[in-house]
Amino acid sequence: MTIGSAPQLLTVSHWPADESSDVIDTTVGGVLRDTAAKTPDATALVAHRPDGTRSSWTYRELLADAERAAAGLLTRFAPGERLAVWAPNTPEWVILEFGAGLAGIVLVTVNPAYRPSELAYVLNQSGASGIFLTESFRSPMLQYLQEIRSQVPTLREVVLFSDWDAFLEAAPAGVDLPNVQPSDVAQIQYTSGTTGFPKGAALHHRGIVNNGRFFAERAGVRAGDVYLSPMPLFHTAGCVMGVLGMAGTGATLVPIYAFDPNAVLDICEAERATGMGGVPTMLIALMAAQRANPRDLSSLKVVVSGGSLVPADLVRQVERELAVTFSIVFGTTECSPLLTQVALDDDERTRAETVGRALPQTEVRVCDPATGDTVPVGQLGELCARGYLVMRGYHDNPAATASAIDADGWYHTGDVAAMDEQGYVRIEGRIKDMIIRGGENIYPREIEDLLFAHPAVADVAVVGLPDDLWGEIVAAVIRRSPDVEVTSEELHNYCRQHLAAYKTPVRWEYVDGFPLTGSGKIQKFKLRDQLISMGR
Repeated sequence: MTIGSAPQLLTVSHWPADESSDVIDTTVGGVLRDTAAKTPDATALVAHRPDGTRSSWTYRELLADAERAAAGLLTRFAPGERLAVWAPNTPEWVILEFGAGLAGIVLVTVNPAYRPSELAYVLNQSGASGIFLTESFRSPMLQYLQEIRSQVPTLREVVLFSDWDAFLEAAPAGVDLPNVQPSDVAQIQYTSGTTGFPKGAALHHRGIVNNGRFFAERAGVRAGDVYLSPMPLFHTAGCVMGVLGMAGTGATLVPIYAFDPNAVLDICEAERATGMGGVPTMLIALMAAQRANPRDLSSLKVVVSGGSLVPADLVRQVERELAVTFSIVFGTTECSPLLTQVALDDDERTRAETVGRALPQTEVRVCDPATGDTVPVGQLGELCARGYLVMRGYHDNPAATASAIDADGWYHTGDVAAMDEQGYVRIEGRIKDMIIRGGENIYPREIEDLLFAHPAVADVAVVGLPDDLWGEIVAAVIRRSPDVEVTSEELHNYCRQHLAAYKTPVRWEYVDGFPLTGSGKIQKFKLRDQLISMGR
């Protein structure tokens, strides 16, 4: 809490909501309309396409295209219906996000790395009525959709982004757009848990537009700045922090089609970017590429990172070599997504070793997982958040919603954290056994269930192991079925038939038995410690 400009020292790990900045009652479309009215000729969006061409939109032009997209959508869908988008970071993705927001249609974001079974699950669980997609991007996406189309009875509309211009041209003029409410669901973002399949976090307009604005303000973004984002648009880091954060402040967004460190650096230099975001894995690759072939990055002032734990040494290295200020963010999709963020004027140690304080209008506390009581400062517990940012719930999953959001409105993150007397938060680990590899959340049970179905696997445990490049890697520990031979290569290929590459284990170990609890459950923490001690 604050009194004037000076922080009052905390005794318990509870940071009340800072109400000095207002939560604005607006929508995804409302943000674009407001900025287009204030600065119609400012550059809103710049795209560097794979063919080497560059396209740009002013805020006036972006709003016009978004309104055409909204009109076109309303000829096919009713407000409140779900529309999936399955593509890399194209400018059309951004326009569709605003168009869906203006039309009151719920956008369902889909990871381009998904395989057919994963795609079918998300489309069915969300009840998607339509999908916009790229024909191929590192996999034959249209072919995958065709393979599972008969399994998705709600899906009636399929539009390729290659037909985008025709889609806009066919949109009728003079369509009355609906009166979308800030409390309406804007997006369903699929997030990972420790058990079962991904859950669809239903994010409302008020949550994501304000979260994006608060992020941009703490990152020092101002009108006219240029923010480079290699983060995928299907993540909140891309479509909330990037798209809505920049629109809310009148800055220019430059989404990167697909991450390649040299291409990112070239575009950063060409566009004179002032800010850039990326998970630690990306930043490590960017630093190596910059050393090998230096570009003029003197315009760059701020680098933002999160998605997985950010090593303090990486923060210091980036600040030293690029002459920038580093801002670590921490969040979860269910919270639109950010809970905390490091401020640019925080001291060097705070910037490197914490995830900052809570953003405005965000109440944060650390509680004892067993009792629910708020713990004293410095003590470990589960990080919880409450406020405008919390999702409406998991789509069509009331049981999972009730287990995540308690009766007092606190969202329980499952992350182990500590808060100091000034309200700064450190993340120490996870209560859940989620694995975060390069910013991608991975839930072991899906992999374990798949491997358990293989005839050569009698039992399996999947754990995350620390890795300097990826943050964590996926390791599978197998107890083989008697008299059935199998190689790691065969199991790897089996997983790749059903799973995205980032979920597929890269380390394989074979055991005769697992460390077990008295009730027969595998003690994963012991297994993980054993694997770490073995090295490799």
